[in-house]
Amino acid sequence: MRKKFKGMYFILDGLVMLAFLLLDQFTKHLAIVHLKGQPALVLIDGVLELQYVENTGVAFSMFQNRKAFILIMGFAVLAVVFFFLLKLPRQKKYLAVHILLSVLVAGALGNIIDRIRYDFVVDFISFVLIHYPVFNVADCYIVVSAVVLVILFMFVYREEDMGWISSALK
Repeated sequence: MRKKFKGMYFILDGLVMLAFLLLDQFTKHLAIVHLKGQPALVLIDGVLELQYVENTGVAFSMFQNRKAFILIMGFAVLAVVFFFLLKLPRQKKYLAVHILLSVLVAGALGNIIDRIRYDFVVDFISFVLIHYPVFNVADCYIVVSAVVLVILFMFVYREEDMGWISSALK
């Protein structure tokens, strides 16, 4: 029974990644079909719009037109996250970390798929209230999961809960 339960985490990780990745790709497909070549669609006047943008860079449009570098860095980050996901204990108290790392992987893969498929990332969510750069659902996955992980590691898990990290690095 214990072995079966531990294997469930791999299935859970994979299902979470797949579900979030499909949702991201679906929203980007909708953006291409309905927003490309169209004026911004105002959802909340002066606050939120849907606006199609082709981003050849990364966050805040850094490293524009450096596809190879961005892909190499993306795969490196994915490798590190996968390493920790595989080393993460398969215990109930780490379930949230499993889910958050899986969501982070889905976001990274979503943007990598775009970059390989189109040579750019499809962005379409525009928070115009503060003139924030246009972003997409995968970006939300990455930012929200990273912030929640930091909060968990700072305020929820104790030092003795983190012993798996040092043993994973040996």
